[in-house]
Amino acid sequence: MSSRVWLSFYSLVMWALQPLVVRKLRRRSRDEPLYGQDIPERWGHYATPGGQGFVWVHAVSLGETRVAALLLPHLRAKWPGMRLLLTHGTATGREAGRALLQPGDVQVWQPWDTPSAVQRFLHHFQPRVGLLMETEVWPNWVQACRAQGVPLLLLNARLSEKSYQQAQRLRVLSHTAYAGLTEVWAQTEDDARRLRALGANVTAVLGNLKFDVPLDDRLQAAGWQARARLSRPVVVLASSREGEEQALLQALQRTPQALEQAHWLIVPRHPQRFDEVADLVQAAGFALLRRSPCDSLEQAAARWTSADARTLMLGDSLGEMGAYASMAQVTLMGGSFEPLGGQNLIEPLAYGSPVVVGPHTFNFEQATREALRAGVAMRVSTMAEGVLAALNWTQQPSQETASSQHCRDFVQQHAGAVARSLARLSPWMPKS
Repeated sequence: MSSRVWLSFYSLVMWALQPLVVRKLRRRSRDEPLYGQDIPERWGHYATPGGQGFVWVHAVSLGETRVAALLLPHLRAKWPGMRLLLTHGTATGREAGRALLQPGDVQVWQPWDTPSAVQRFLHHFQPRVGLLMETEVWPNWVQACRAQGVPLLLLNARLSEKSYQQAQRLRVLSHTAYAGLTEVWAQTEDDARRLRALGANVTAVLGNLKFDVPLDDRLQAAGWQARARLSRPVVVLASSREGEEQALLQALQRTPQALEQAHWLIVPRHPQRFDEVADLVQAAGFALLRRSPCDSLEQAAARWTSADARTLMLGDSLGEMGAYASMAQVTLMGGSFEPLGGQNLIEPLAYGSPVVVGPHTFNFEQATREALRAGVAMRVSTMAEGVLAALNWTQQPSQETASSQHCRDFVQQHAGAVARSLARLSPWMPKS
């Protein structure tokens, strides 16, 4: 079949799925109320006034929103009259995105990828340019923007081998989507190669914007103050995903010395799982200290240091990952011990915490490879091996300061993608 026939069939399927999408959103809103808000925006119906000249930034979830947060202050400084149109697909992305808004900006849900919803979105907001963060490429978005002359750029673009193989199975659709993008700026040469194979116009390899993460001095100080309260080193399982907490608990049950030699902190990736993880910890026979009832992380640490050795802390707070990483001597990287591709290992490294990763790191393939080569990360096959590796790292206090600085230096050495991206954005940004 031709690409036009495939696109028509795809659009019909997306249209037919709309009732199921609404049902799913309402079901998810029981745990995350934000999913139940402004559902008509998904179909291109807005209570928010439209306008002209928006710079449209799409950041589907929390990770992409954090990438956008690195870029936006520089965009506003260089183009002070810029009006931002910020779209998301997930509640965590939308929640984090609120902090990025200024007067005159607009935040809405991304349009569902049917021709009618996308056309209403473009007609209502009339963006001058679209900046897609990392991975979100939808066929009807691309076709509609191309037809209406809206440049669509894919920034900090990445495509893992796994995602590439999946895209190849729907090559006609994926080629239609990627080939229609105006420009693509890849993170790595490997990403560029795979994206080009799908038809993308990759014009530059600029590195990973996440290496430009600015340190939050307040969070760093909070982490250091909490660490000073503790008598044992801290190991954090950061941005953990389903299955990983259970694996950690089982490993700790089999390794009694782990509880005597270190404090163990779990920070789930998704806030809606906080209570679930708390139940897992207690069901496994461990005592639990939650961060959220305490006024500060330092207060939580003071309670932790006097608690039984079998007490684990649950980092059930939002926006404190920098503090948790600063408090920890070692980070076990969530998402890498299940086949999920790994979460962002750059953030804990930036705060001086070396990282232990599992076997699944395809979301951060090159960053992981370079971190391993630099000696600021270690790869293991299982969570049990990760616990032992983390313990070994914590038992070398004489190397701690040097190791922490080495992590920060590693991140600084790979920074610069923001400046390179800004230089390339100039021709596409509104002139007034």
